[in-house]
Amino acid sequence: MKEKVIDTFNQLAIVYEKSIDTEGLYNSEYERPTMLEQLPKDLLHKDVLDAGCAAGWYTHQLVNRGAKVIATDVSPEMIRTTQRRVGDKAKVICMDLEGEMAFEENSFDIIISSLTLHYVKDWEVTFNEFKRILKPNGMLLFSVHHPFTDLRLLQNASYFSTELITDVWKKDGKTYEVPFYRRPLHTILNTTLKYFSIEKVIEPQPTLNFKERAPEKYEHLLKNPQFLIIKAISK
Repeated sequence: MKEKVIDTFNQLAIVYEKSIDTEGLYNSEYERPTMLEQLPKDLLHKDVLDAGCAAGWYTHQLVNRGAKVIATDVSPEMIRTTQRRVGDKAKVICMDLEGEMAFEENSFDIIISSLTLHYVKDWEVTFNEFKRILKPNGMLLFSVHHPFTDLRLLQNASYFSTELITDVWKKDGKTYEVPFYRRPLHTILNTTLKYFSIEKVIEPQPTLNFKERAPEKYEHLLKNPQFLIIKAISK
């Protein structure tokens, strides 16, 4: 599973770098505006971990808000695209979120993880490490696939189980098989609550710009939520 994820996102790195920021409405006009609203506009002197940085869009935003950023991704090619984007303005590390993280306790004020944790099988290990490296009252902000929508990708779904799904993405005329894990809502919430206090549970809505550019997809998202966002605070 992990090797498949790495291989797939190594292939997708150039797509993310060249087109996802401008053409990926589900990112630019759906998930990202809501995520950014949860962050302080001024992050000067804040230590932030971008956990699952992909091509570095969030890394760039965080740096521009004044943060001291460490960005990580499991894909070496995504790491290279992030390095090209931010240069020496952030520290960029190829790292797996499913094991022990090479950071000291209480290292970060904020951990942001955008559309990454559904590729991680064991959240217990990851969240335990997030808790360890977050400062007291630090923020964990993450987005994942909405568990209700992902059910439609399985013929014989078992809602109360954590299930491996392989989705098919079409990008720039090519087809990519993308594996990830679907969790029931109670597992997402209760695993988070085991390590953090939940401040907000957000089901984002697409922007009006999304509606103008893709009205049919906009209406679909109002009836079928695609993403779930959790804002939590370290206990």
